[in-house]
Amino acid sequence: MSITARFGPYGGRYVPETVIPALDELAAAYGRLRADPGFQSQLDELLKNFVGRPTPLYFAERLTAKLGGPRVYLKREDLCHTGAHKINNTVGQLLLAVEMNKSRVIAETGAGQHGVATATAAALFGIPCAIYMGEKDIDRQELNVVRMKLLGAEVIPVSSGSRTLKDAMNDAIRDWVTNVENTYYVIGSVAGPAPYPAIVRELQSVIGREALAQIQEAEGRLPTELIACVGGGSNAMGLFVSFLDKEEIRLTGVEAGGEGLDSGRHGASIERGKRGVLHGSLSYVLQDAYGQIMEAHSISAGLDYPGVGPEHSFLHDEGRVRYDSVTDAEALKAFTMLSETEGIIPALESAHAIAYLAKHIDRFAADDLIIVNLSGRGDKDVYQAARALELL
Repeated sequence: MSITARFGPYGGRYVPETVIPALDELAAAYGRLRADPGFQSQLDELLKNFVGRPTPLYFAERLTAKLGGPRVYLKREDLCHTGAHKINNTVGQLLLAVEMNKSRVIAETGAGQHGVATATAAALFGIPCAIYMGEKDIDRQELNVVRMKLLGAEVIPVSSGSRTLKDAMNDAIRDWVTNVENTYYVIGSVAGPAPYPAIVRELQSVIGREALAQIQEAEGRLPTELIACVGGGSNAMGLFVSFLDKEEIRLTGVEAGGEGLDSGRHGASIERGKRGVLHGSLSYVLQDAYGQIMEAHSISAGLDYPGVGPEHSFLHDEGRVRYDSVTDAEALKAFTMLSETEGIIPALESAHAIAYLAKHIDRFAADDLIIVNLSGRGDKDVYQAARALELL
C-alpha cells in the first residue's frame, strides 16, 4: 500500500502553508519507518501484547437464528484494549511521534474512543497529551472523559459551532498550526490532509488482514459481504482494504441516518453530501447551497460528523463500495437486539452496521456469509441508550 496523497480527485492538502513542512516531515518519517523491520517489530509487539490482537472473528449463532438469514460473523474490535479499533491507529502514531522526537501530542475526539486510545498510548510512552472534545460530546460521553483524565490527558472542551467532532477537529488543527514544531497531531480517522488518510488506513488494515485469514479458516471460503459503519471511516477502511481486489465480495458502509435523510438531521455525507473541503482534504461533505458546512446529527457521537474520508468518496464514485444509512431508531433497536441475543453490548456506532443487516435481511440468501465489523463496545453509550429507550 502506498502513502498516496489522493484517491482519484479526493484527498490532497487544503491547509495553511505553515503546516506543509510538518506534513512533509510526517510523510517522510512514515515512508522510512514502515519499511524498517525494527519499527514494524515494535508495532507488532504492541498490537499483540498491549492491544490484544488478533481479535476474534466470532460466529453469532443466536443472531443468525433470530434474523433467519445468512451466517453472521462479528469481527470483535470491541475486545481491543480500550474497547474499540481506535487503539490500532494510536499506538502506531505514538511510535511515529517518538521516532520524530515530538514532545507533545494532541487529538480530537467525538465518541471519546479515539481520545481514550490516544491518551492510553501517550501514557504508555510518557508523552503529554491534550484532547479536544465538543461540549455536547462531553455531556453524552462522560465515561470516556473520566477515562482520559485518569490516563493523564488534558481534556479541552470546545464550545463553538455544534460543539461536536467537527468543532473539536477545528480547534485541534488551530493548536497544531500554532505548535507544529514540537507537537504531533494524532488524527483518528481516514480523514484530514495527506498523508493521514493513507497512514490511518494502513495502521487499521490489521483488521482486514486478520478477518481474511480467520474467515477462510472458519468456513473454508470467502465472505459474501462485509458491513461496517462509516463516520470518518477508519474501521470500515481497515476491514475493507484486504478485500478491495476481490470483486465478488460486496462491501457496504453504513452512515448515520439520524432522524431521517429528509429531516436535515443526519450524518449521511455520501448519500446527501457534495464534493467540498473539510479539515484539509477534498471529499463528500454536508454543505448548504453556499458551500457552508452543515451540522451533522447522530445518536452516536462517533458518526456525528459532516464529512467522510477521501478514499470512501473515491470508492463510492467507483461503485466498489455501496453506502447506505440507518436511523437513530433503527440503530437503537439493533443495539438492544445484539445485547439480548449474543450478550454483546455494541457501541452505537457499530449498532448501525447491525441495523443495516437486520433492515435488509431479505436481500441475503441462507448460504451467504457476512462479516460485520463490531468496531467498539457499548459501555460509553449505555446511559444515553437507556434514556432513549426509557429504561431509566
